[in-house]
Amino acid sequence: MQSLAMIENWPVPTAAAAVVRADGTVAGSYGPTDHRFPLASVTKPLAAYAALVAYEEGAIELDEPAGPEGATVRHLLAHTSGLAFDEHRAMAAPGTRRLYSNAGFEVLGDHIAKATDIPFADYLHQAVLEPLGMTSTTLDGSPAKDGVSTVDDLARFAAEVQAPRLLDARTVLEAMTVVHPGLSGVLPGYGNQKPNDWGLGFEIRDSKSPHWTGASSSPRTFGHFGQSGTFLWIDPDARAACVALTDRDFGPWAIEAWPAFTDAVLAELRG
Repeated sequence: MQSLAMIENWPVPTAAAAVVRADGTVAGSYGPTDHRFPLASVTKPLAAYAALVAYEEGAIELDEPAGPEGATVRHLLAHTSGLAFDEHRAMAAPGTRRLYSNAGFEVLGDHIAKATDIPFADYLHQAVLEPLGMTSTTLDGSPAKDGVSTVDDLARFAAEVQAPRLLDARTVLEAMTVVHPGLSGVLPGYGNQKPNDWGLGFEIRDSKSPHWTGASSSPRTFGHFGQSGTFLWIDPDARAACVALTDRDFGPWAIEAWPAFTDAVLAELRG
């Protein structure tokens, strides 16, 4: 895909990208797709997928208590537990505000580790990474932000989310459906969004503006970006997903470059 070559113009030392169709085939890739990049918050969809495997295995329930008083696993996954961004401190009653929270995913990881009697990083490996052949992906630290992976591995994950084998398709549909519709909140890097819609571990584009996806991205687009200059989006209407990894922290360069890149990818897919 010619559009992927746009990453050559990004002001970053290293970048790689790939587009994966809904049938799991790679439509195109560019750059060192086997290079390992820190994912930052693109770790969260992987952690969420492991949580959903634990749910389907019966180790946890989405609506069982977890985290602060009154919160559940579902609240933690949807950033509505009320926990602060990076502190294990309640800032709001569960379900009342969209407070993006790394702490919430750390509590979630601890909860799953206790329920399965397996350290969360090991559970993620056994439940998601190993079955998908994601041999270059590791988690050494927080399930919110400490994953390291490659474009090749995340392309495998993008194929899985679009045509699930590890999960029931209805569970994935639930993950890409808004939890607690209408809640506003801050989307890191983009300010207050009304509404600030999220599913279970995935951000949902809807009508957010400004946004890190493209102007032509469908409202059903879901995914995540990371402060390390990384993103993964899945657009069900385009029947495709895109992953881009860089080694320059997110900032004004990404706010400018990413939407145009996504629009070019989508235009080429349509063409």
